[in-house]
Amino acid sequence: MIAPGARADVVRVGPLTRTDFVRYAGAGGDFNPIHHDDGFAASAGYPSVFGHGLLTAGILSGFACDWLGRRNLRAYGVRYVAQVWPGDTLILSGEITRVSGNVADAELRVERESPDGERAVVLRGTASAVYPEADREEEK
Repeated sequence: MIAPGARADVVRVGPLTRTDFVRYAGAGGDFNPIHHDDGFAASAGYPSVFGHGLLTAGILSGFACDWLGRRNLRAYGVRYVAQVWPGDTLILSGEITRVSGNVADAELRVERESPDGERAVVLRGTASAVYPEADREEEK
């Protein structure tokens, strides 16, 4: 059932590698050296290369589609919070926040977990999905 407070099963992705960043650059056509050249990243003030924001957003969109149903999804949005570094594992989660009629709204979140176990939110998202009457529970 789709009801306020329902949570998605948490999904872990990674650890991410520099190769993941380069493969995404090839797929997305974004060859900014800040994502694959340590010297360039250092000259820009970063400790290392980091992942494309759209890579993280794309991973979260797949999670949202798997959880809410690709055919049901009607809206998806994200807000970037922080970078993703080589070696980070992404932790994806979601919760239904509102059901109105046949529309369910969800909050989504991506945390990074570094190899030393430190965690931080890197992406926040929202999604809306439409469900047939039989798949949802009305707000009380």
